[in-house]
Amino acid sequence: MIKWFAAIAGYYLFRFPGAIIGFLIGSFIDNLSKKGGGAKTIFSDMTRQSVSPADFELNLLSLCSLVIKADGQASQREMDYVRQYFLSTYGKEKANAIFRTFNEVVKKREISAQRICAFLNQRTRYEVRLQLLHFLFGLAQADGSVSNPEIEKIREIAGYLRVGARDFESIKAMFIKSANNAYKILEIEKSSTDDEVKKAYRTMAKKYHPDRVNTENEAIKRGAEEKFKEVQKAYEEIQSERGIG
Repeated sequence: MIKWFAAIAGYYLFRFPGAIIGFLIGSFIDNLSKKGGGAKTIFSDMTRQSVSPADFELNLLSLCSLVIKADGQASQREMDYVRQYFLSTYGKEKANAIFRTFNEVVKKREISAQRICAFLNQRTRYEVRLQLLHFLFGLAQADGSVSNPEIEKIREIAGYLRVGARDFESIKAMFIKSANNAYKILEIEKSSTDDEVKKAYRTMAKKYHPDRVNTENEAIKRGAEEKFKEVQKAYEEIQSERGIG
């Protein structure tokens, strides 16, 4: 409402140019007064850019290469995991073209996880970045186990991607089994009440629902579906353990 008063006042003072300036200033004040910091949201949406499929694939490949080399040895199973994904998604001809482009990029400059993640942070939603971590853990597990160096490399990448510690531990628990695994996946303690368990499940199911991952990348889409199933499985396990109806 302020924007219209400011526009009218601007018109009386400076005619048409004043009306425009008044409207813009009034809009800014209106946005500041909105709950949740409206002005910041508007400006961030205006400057946010979507990442093209080609750029996303090259950055995904770069992060994969960092995880593969994390333990000092490039496992053939891990290499096959990445290659099979690109072959099944794009077909042989396009997949080979992607790998050739990737090899050319690698020759020209050293891969920087921090730079890649900064690029993705500006162009992808948080849900997509969570599924990206899921894909990297799947890659690390391709040779049968996830080594500590691989975990630490993915943890480093998660930090650059601004993924919260609880979300990271939840995804890790889907690949590395330990005590109270189901609770870790739902991001709660074993001492949580039944109501807290139900609430956590609803929150996680909403957060990781495949519909929230708006991307053309098939690996990320599949990861979203797998993660959603893991959340459901964890809840069912706790339900069975506690006899929750």
